[in-house]
Amino acid sequence: MNPITFFEPLRPYIGVILSGLPTTLILTFGGFGIGFLIGPLLAFLEVYGPMWLARAASVIEEIIRGIPLLVILFLVFFGLPSLGIQLSPVVSAIIAIGIRSFAYQSQIIRSAILSIPRGQWEAALSLGMSPVEAFINVIAPQAFRIAIPGLVNQFTIDLKDTSLAYAIGVAELFTESVHVAQVILDYMPPLVFVALIYFALTYSASLGAGLLYKKLSIPGLGGGQQA
Repeated sequence: MNPITFFEPLRPYIGVILSGLPTTLILTFGGFGIGFLIGPLLAFLEVYGPMWLARAASVIEEIIRGIPLLVILFLVFFGLPSLGIQLSPVVSAIIAIGIRSFAYQSQIIRSAILSIPRGQWEAALSLGMSPVEAFINVIAPQAFRIAIPGLVNQFTIDLKDTSLAYAIGVAELFTESVHVAQVILDYMPPLVFVALIYFALTYSASLGAGLLYKKLSIPGLGGGQQA
């Protein structure tokens, strides 16, 4: 089939579909940003916190990872109003994606922290650093470099998960493609087109992450190129 002929019905509506792109990016960066704020804190508590606090952080992570994102999305958008908290569809989607994201980001960062030799932590403490200072100045910079591939993978997952915001009426890429499909009475061209957009976004993120990982890699620790 000729691609030009296949996508011809979309020509007047390409702008409509692309109008959902800014919202998709807002949901992605917003949700991932929430995850990146909370995930490292959970990881720190799991590795360095008191046993009861580490266990509590681990339980929170496991519970959230076990709940489908669509359920979390509905709990935030439809459930919170019963508690007197009314959020817009966009804010609800960002929070839901962020909740799911921080549970996975904490696991990624925890694994990266555990890959760093324990001696570095002990050396930092012996120099007079507090546990928080040792984590921020010694452990976190190395853990971040090691965690880059996993974090970017989570970013692409968050990006694709934004399509679930369709369920609460957020006008993102997938929602707009469905609207166009309903107008032209053909789902195939709009969905193929939006699938190609998602692929282009995720592939670009992966390429950028690969370059960043090579640039920031630590020789002998966490892979990457040797100096």
